[in-house]
Amino acid sequence: MAIGQEPSGLPDAPSASQTQSSQSSVTQSVPQHEPSKNHIFWIIPNYRSDENAAEIKPLTPAEKMKVALDDSFDPSAFLVAGIFAGLSMAQKQYSSFGTGAQGFGKYYGGAFADQAIGNIMSEGLFPVALHQDPRYFVKGTGGFWKRTGYAISREVITRGDDGRNHFNTSELAGNAVAAGISNLYYPAVDRSFGNTANKSGQQIALDTFFNVAKEFWPDVRNKMFRH
Repeated sequence: MAIGQEPSGLPDAPSASQTQSSQSSVTQSVPQHEPSKNHIFWIIPNYRSDENAAEIKPLTPAEKMKVALDDSFDPSAFLVAGIFAGLSMAQKQYSSFGTGAQGFGKYYGGAFADQAIGNIMSEGLFPVALHQDPRYFVKGTGGFWKRTGYAISREVITRGDDGRNHFNTSELAGNAVAAGISNLYYPAVDRSFGNTANKSGQQIALDTFFNVAKEFWPDVRNKMFRH
């Protein structure tokens, strides 16, 4: 659903002129695969963050799916899945998975599937169907709290292919559907509405945190590595 203007109290999205003035290079619609830009501290996949676009152009359906697949199957995504699998195993979230290497393998498979399916739904299939842009556009200007508020607001507001602000159905519904699909490969005893809603909420909270990281990563990178 298109929204003509930003809701009151939320920061404005960066205009094309603002973005152009803050960047010196001409860019393409999809970020180039440079490790310093496409990974946050070389670990967190950052393919859908666009900090360079002089002119924001809508992605094609194929480009949207590429963003989702890059996020899902980047080598570092396998490491991230292992971290979440280890945390879940330590908390014994799914006791029926067991312990040891076999148990960890089940946790790992579940964590990787959660991550990949969530990305494909919220960054690929839903954006294609709803004509919404899966990228996070770095604001890059303003104070810390203004930029943080902007980053958080991108969970509920996104840019449409028409250039207008849309309710971020792709992110919210995409993660909800992904959480529902996860019931197919998690133990039957854990298949409840509460657990499914909790998975969706955790993913949305995680994406919100990553939005904030994406917003300030260019500043950190520039100060630390001068590029």
